[in-house]
Amino acid sequence: MKKISGVLVIISVFAWMLAASVYAGESVKTRPAIVLAGFGTSYPSALTSILNIQEKVQQAFPGMKVKVAFTSNIIRRIWHKRQGDEKFFSENKNIPGEIVYVKGPLATIADLQDAGYRTIVVQPTHIYAGEEFTDLCAYVRGLNGITTVKKKFMPFVKLVIGRPALGQPGIEHDYHDDMAAVAGALAADVELAAKNKSALVYMGHGNEFFSTGIYAEFQQVMRKMYPGTRIFIGTVEGYPSFDDVAAALAHAGVKKIVLKPMMIVAGDHANNDMAGDDADSWKSRLTQAGIKVQPVLEGLGSNDALAAVYIAHIKDAARDAGIRLVK
Repeated sequence: MKKISGVLVIISVFAWMLAASVYAGESVKTRPAIVLAGFGTSYPSALTSILNIQEKVQQAFPGMKVKVAFTSNIIRRIWHKRQGDEKFFSENKNIPGEIVYVKGPLATIADLQDAGYRTIVVQPTHIYAGEEFTDLCAYVRGLNGITTVKKKFMPFVKLVIGRPALGQPGIEHDYHDDMAAVAGALAADVELAAKNKSALVYMGHGNEFFSTGIYAEFQQVMRKMYPGTRIFIGTVEGYPSFDDVAAALAHAGVKKIVLKPMMIVAGDHANNDMAGDDADSWKSRLTQAGIKVQPVLEGLGSNDALAAVYIAHIKDAARDAGIRLVK
């Protein structure tokens, strides 16, 4: 028996050495690449949230190519118009070239494929499965629908997409678990509100074309996880609206709040719709209603714990597809 055990140990060690040698001789371009696809931002100060997610993903997978793509056509055009604007870049230093020349998901995937990367994980940095995520899924399905006469000329070995922060409909990954993970990642926001003896109010984006009821459900998840803090979530588009949040705050007799964007970046919506000085901003309207408002202009992407949620989703998408991620 001892002799057999010794043989098994030798075989195991040999197998490990063989696997290591395969990795050592593996071409960088045969490894999977990752595309982080999110709405984007035109605010230089808000880029830190996007770049933080990219940095944390790169740290999790140091042997892989990690690219950023913006799904918003408008945001990309803004950055492209800035190319060559010396005054802008003298006032906003250290902006990565990847942002200045940022592309959409289709072009980013195409660039990677053209460079030899044929296994790609597209990870959305959207909050929930709304319009932008639905369109992104359509892009991936369309690319996967390409067929060639000879299989060896197929553009991709595998092209897969992860799920947004709050998950998506389906049975493979229960979105309730995703909501619990995100709620856990927001503990510091709750602590800030508690420290200031305030309620916590989030402004999400939402959209006009899909149900935004996930925000109302997530509000309940947050309240159950943090029963000592009053938590309210509204959206710029969809339900719950600002009026829903204002009515709930009035009903609860709230007089002091911490107001944060439930968005990856603190960009235009956060700086103007949420915390702007115009009369129609959330801050102005709530202040007018007699509530003391403390805006926090920080996107969720700056939260390392939230970045870890996306890393977990990348791992899930790769595992489900049988993709070996390089670490």
